[in-house]
Amino acid sequence: MNMVLTANKRQKGRQSSLTQLRQNGAIPGVVYGFQMESTAITLDARVFAKMLAAHGTKSVFQLDVDGKRINAVLSEVQRCALKGNIKHVDFKSINMSEELEVEIPVTVIGDAIGVADGGFLLQPNREVRIKVKPTEIPESIEIDVTNVAIGTSLYVGDIRQQFSFEILQEDDFTLVTITPPSAENVQEDDTVDDTPEVIEATGKNTAEPEA
Repeated sequence: MNMVLTANKRQKGRQSSLTQLRQNGAIPGVVYGFQMESTAITLDARVFAKMLAAHGTKSVFQLDVDGKRINAVLSEVQRCALKGNIKHVDFKSINMSEELEVEIPVTVIGDAIGVADGGFLLQPNREVRIKVKPTEIPESIEIDVTNVAIGTSLYVGDIRQQFSFEILQEDDFTLVTITPPSAENVQEDDTVDDTPEVIEATGKNTAEPEA
């Protein structure tokens, strides 16, 4: 889905100028790539945040830069380490008729039999890189883990043929693995003696000292 996002050209300036832009509710950025020179731009911070929340970072955007429409994808989003707000964005203009490489999230579906048996499901890699036409970029790829048992894994080679686009990782790239349950440590209480007490029948009162 193409989304129109209004951008304005800006003059590249000092760090103080970028700080002022952010304080005024704008996000500095740059767009470069297919049939265009690198161009500094600004975006409305609130509008861009809403668009990201609704459509994610993997969509194709139409940047309206001073009246010129440019098809572009996000190549980088820089955020403040403390507050998490967006500080700077990089867009890459693209040729809509050519495939491009993008990172796509991996979504796990199904209930793994290994988990039902007490194992733990791990996702060592949560994204894969694919080569796909801009109009066919998926929001994520779904992998069914139903038949993954304890001590086994699911690799790119196991799911590659399920998709029409090319997955660029090697076949042994691990997507999911099921680890065994942790061994239970059973501690014995050495303070309790379960051996029956044996009392010698002597007919004497052991509480009183012998004469």
